[in-house]
Amino acid sequence: MRCEFLNRQSLITTSVVTLAFAISFLPSVKPAKADSPQAGGYLTKNNVCYRPDSNDSSMRDACQLDLYYPSEQKNFATVVWFHGGGLTGGKRSIPNALKNKGIAIATVDYRLSPKVKVTDCIDDAAASVAWVFDHIEEYGGSRNRIFVSGHSAGGYLTSMVGFDRSWLAKHDIDANSIAGLIPYSGHTITHFTARKELGLKDTTPLIDQLAPLFFVRDDAPATLLITGDRELEMLGRYEENAYFWRMLRVAGHSNVELFELDGYNHGQMAEPAHPLLLRFIQQQPTRK
Repeated sequence: MRCEFLNRQSLITTSVVTLAFAISFLPSVKPAKADSPQAGGYLTKNNVCYRPDSNDSSMRDACQLDLYYPSEQKNFATVVWFHGGGLTGGKRSIPNALKNKGIAIATVDYRLSPKVKVTDCIDDAAASVAWVFDHIEEYGGSRNRIFVSGHSAGGYLTSMVGFDRSWLAKHDIDANSIAGLIPYSGHTITHFTARKELGLKDTTPLIDQLAPLFFVRDDAPATLLITGDRELEMLGRYEENAYFWRMLRVAGHSNVELFELDGYNHGQMAEPAHPLLLRFIQQQPTRK
C-alpha cells in the first residue's frame, strides 16, 4: 500500500484489513443515564444533550453525544468524532480502533438535512465541541488536548468548525484552542448538500463561506488531512484536500500534513486512517 505524504517526509506503509464503509443505526435516543463501565478501565456516558438550553425538543433529541473516557487517567486527550452520511444520514458510534487507546472519544449526533440547513449542521457541530471544552475536565480530561475529527461529512464539519472561527465564537470558544484537526476525506470546497440547497449539481464546484477553503489561514490548529486513493475516492475529494494543503502551506501554516491511502476508496479509508490519527495526537505538544 502506498501512503503519500505531501510535505516530502518519508512514505509510511500501513497494513490494515479493509473495512467496507458502513453507517450503524443505533436505537432511538434515550435519556442520559449513569456512566456505564467498559473494558479496560473505561466508562461511557450515553445520551448527553449538548444543547440542553434549547426550547426545541426535537433539537434536544437530535443533539446528543456519547462520551467514552478512561476512568483511571487524568489530563487525557479527547477526540470529538463526527459521523459521515452526507449531512443527510448516519448515527453516532465510536470507531473500535480508537477504543482503549488512552484517549476519550465524544461521538456526536447532529441535526440532518433536509429537515435543517447545512448551517444548522455546522452550528450543532460547534455546540458539541463547545460542550466538550466546557465539561471534559469534569471527567478528568484536559481542556488543552481536545482534537476534532470525523469521516466524510464528519470531516467537513471538522474543518468548518476548526477553520471558520465564527462558529465556536458563538459559544465563547476560540477555535485556535483546538489541539488538532483530523478530517477524513472531507470536502474542502462547499459541501455538496449545501450546493444542492442552491440548486447546483455535484459536478459544479463552489467555494464560499460554507467551504473550509474560504478560511485558509496560517494560525489554524495543527491539521492532518487524510483521503483515500485519488482513483477510488468520491468525486475530486483527494484533489480538494491536496489544494487545501497547498494553500495552507502557501499561507504560512507550518503544521499541516496530507496523506493519501493507496488502494482504499472513500468508505474504506477510515480504518487505516485511525492509526495515523493516534500518532498525530501523540506528536502534538500539550497546549498551555
